[in-house]
Amino acid sequence: MGNPLSGPQSASAALPHERASLRAELLAARRAWLAGSAAQTAESNLAHQLAELLTQLEPQCLGLYWALEGEFNAAAAVLAQHFEQVPQIALPYAKQSGREMVYRRWDGETPELKDECGIPSAAGAVVVPDVVLVPCVGFTREGFRLGYGGGYFDRWLAAHPGVTSVGLGWSVSEAQFAVEPHDQALTLILTERELIAP
Repeated sequence: MGNPLSGPQSASAALPHERASLRAELLAARRAWLAGSAAQTAESNLAHQLAELLTQLEPQCLGLYWALEGEFNAAAAVLAQHFEQVPQIALPYAKQSGREMVYRRWDGETPELKDECGIPSAAGAVVVPDVVLVPCVGFTREGFRLGYGGGYFDRWLAAHPGVTSVGLGWSVSEAQFAVEPHDQALTLILTERELIAP
């Protein structure tokens, strides 16, 4: 059975002003899916696929993210499988003043610092990764992402158009929604099932 959130008659064909309700719907669907048996092997599948993809991309500096509840823990996967092959890793640091984000070099240790949104971050030098991993609350097959509504990743990607961006999400998070002018298409999207190259 297909994902009910991706059907043409569903609430996921959202207009821009409906993004808040779509986000809530997707987060609820993700929680329910993660509690079921289908998610048991999803994390290891996605970690394996991510390792293969990073081997192909060969990033010199990889931008990670600190996973929130329900998100794929890309940082743990990279540290477990791939850290030796990536010269530098970095975590985003969001600044509510100015609503901007930078990446700071990370040593792989549990962060003691939090950014202005309260998310664990790194205290290292500001860097510009050549590959960034981006968490997705929702995504479309055209490469657009729905996040938590702050726009931090979109603004950073708009300012760094040459960067390879890889959205990471669970297959249950595929949706349909109207694209807004600020939305930045991702280079690739990776789920536990497939690699989507828009």
